[in-house]
Amino acid sequence: MAQPATWNSRYHDTDDKSSFNGIHQGEECNYYGVGKKADNLLGRLFRRVDDNGDGKISPAELRDCLRAVGEEMTEEEAAAMVELADTDGDGFLSLEDFERLLGEEKEEEEERRRLKAAYEMYVEAEAGCITPRSLRRTLSLLGEVKTIEDCEVMIRRFDLNGDGVLSFDEFVALMR
Repeated sequence: MAQPATWNSRYHDTDDKSSFNGIHQGEECNYYGVGKKADNLLGRLFRRVDDNGDGKISPAELRDCLRAVGEEMTEEEAAAMVELADTDGDGFLSLEDFERLLGEEKEEEEERRRLKAAYEMYVEAEAGCITPRSLRRTLSLLGEVKTIEDCEVMIRRFDLNGDGVLSFDEFVALMR
């Protein structure tokens, strides 16, 4: 008989996988007990990050996970991230904390994609940024008539580095 989909032998120190702590082959077994499912994508990711299988993610486990995907984080940064997302104050991330944390990051990522698409509407292809001329062109397509001088004034307001054009980061600042 095949092992249940949620069985993960890396936390079991026995070669006999037919029974583990009273859970028998064919029953659903996961870190949350028999029958309780956490099988969505974030639940599966949570179980991967939860190295010791205790149902919580420690700052060290979070840091190890990020290191595995090429992101470096200090112990202090990992502890601070866990502290910010930890709703019950136990110093660990529950599945719900983890889902909320990644859900917020996903929303930020989606917002960034929407801003990038909007930015691309205004960009002058040759310059790779928003110029007074490209701003004027896009605004006129949207029904707003502006002069080049008007557009220069608008850009100057949000041109953080003073180069006379808007980069994507400057555009994001303008939109927020």
